[in-house]
Amino acid sequence: MTTTLERTLRDSKVARWTALIMLASTMFFAYMFIDVLAPLSTLLESQLKWSPDTFGSVAGSEYFLNVFAFFLIFAGIILDKMGVRFTALLSGVVMVVGASIKLYGVSDVFNNGGLGYEFLNSFWPAFPASAKMASIGFAIFGCGVEMAGVTVSKGIVKWFKGKELALAMGLEMAIARLGVFAVFRLSPILAAGGMISKSVGVGTLLLLIGLLTFTVYFFMDRKLEQQDESARDAGADPEEEFKISDLKAIFTSKTFLIVAGLCVLFYSAIFPFQKFATGMLESRLSMSTSEASSLFSYFPIGAMVLTPLLGWFIDNKGKAATMLMLGSLLVVICHLIFALVPAASFTFGVALGAIILLGVSFSLVPAALWPSVPKLVDNRVLGSAYSIIFWIQNIGLLLTPIFIGWALKTSNPGVAEQIAAGEAVKYVYTVPMLIFASLGVIALLLAFWLKAEDKKKGYGLELPNVKK
Repeated sequence: MTTTLERTLRDSKVARWTALIMLASTMFFAYMFIDVLAPLSTLLESQLKWSPDTFGSVAGSEYFLNVFAFFLIFAGIILDKMGVRFTALLSGVVMVVGASIKLYGVSDVFNNGGLGYEFLNSFWPAFPASAKMASIGFAIFGCGVEMAGVTVSKGIVKWFKGKELALAMGLEMAIARLGVFAVFRLSPILAAGGMISKSVGVGTLLLLIGLLTFTVYFFMDRKLEQQDESARDAGADPEEEFKISDLKAIFTSKTFLIVAGLCVLFYSAIFPFQKFATGMLESRLSMSTSEASSLFSYFPIGAMVLTPLLGWFIDNKGKAATMLMLGSLLVVICHLIFALVPAASFTFGVALGAIILLGVSFSLVPAALWPSVPKLVDNRVLGSAYSIIFWIQNIGLLLTPIFIGWALKTSNPGVAEQIAAGEAVKYVYTVPMLIFASLGVIALLLAFWLKAEDKKKGYGLELPNVKK
């Protein structure tokens, strides 16, 4: 009998939940850094002369290398070849390097003629040198954070497959969403008095702490892998080795591509919106940056509370495909409220209700989406499968904020120039919000298609994850 030999750290609730905390802590800090400038668009426009299209381009730069240099595809291959712990440490280092460059780009040291300023200021004058340097750093950071996201997903599967997988993924996402809440509260306070670099500096320091938590996880993962080697030596069947040719099976799976399409559309209606939400609320409710940022900070609360509960429900009851449909519907309703409710009726309460509704949507879709992927692909290519989804997602996350920034400026002719001249005018966000709503509509159609495919082919997306 080998059952005793096959018991590993993952069979200990304390050990596997500790591993989850180590992984989730780093993602908490990473999500803080992603949106560290999101509440500061007005300040960036007045202080660093970043117009809406510049702001959107910097926001989109996070995904540039992942998309055009195919870094995420390579990240998935590295993950499947080198394992979770190596890739976790690598992603942590890359995040810190990229964040440090972005910090330099918005600092007084750089903008007062620091290293590289003259060169970056010598071309493309419409795009400020600070935005160029920040974009370079954010693109490098983006490689690290997306690699970390793929790694954390596979790491959770490694520790929780056949156990509380959806609950664990839900808790990880809830902790990460707490980072969004924290940064929308903290960043405007740190930046008070024009101290943009202070906000970015604190975010960079927190990423260093995140690198330390990944280091702790490194040793836990190594111990688990040593135990897994012992179990295989005792007679357990080893997993098949990953081959590059296995990627063909992923790219030719219609159901997998439906999931990837739903993912890119849904997240493109959420993450880029976070970048513009503070400015939209400032405009629609005539409130200050700090007040608007505080209001939008309630958005991740719904996700923080509901995602773990929904994960538990999926683990024990199923219905993941149904949740994808409902979540996509709610994001459409939310953005239509922001776009179409008349100014006289758009009160603080209406805005708060729409924000909470968006948070519920952001609970339903991620809680159902990520635990469903292991049901569609073999474990040996799971890292690559996640990385391909993230890569396709990154295409949308790169292009959407650039397009939204362009649409905002184009639909408000002359406003950017008036603001640059010091006039107290506001942007109208109707067109951008309708674009966000249209992305949700297409995601909803794909969710219906996915449920039909699951019913036809029996992937088990509506079935519980916990095996009893």
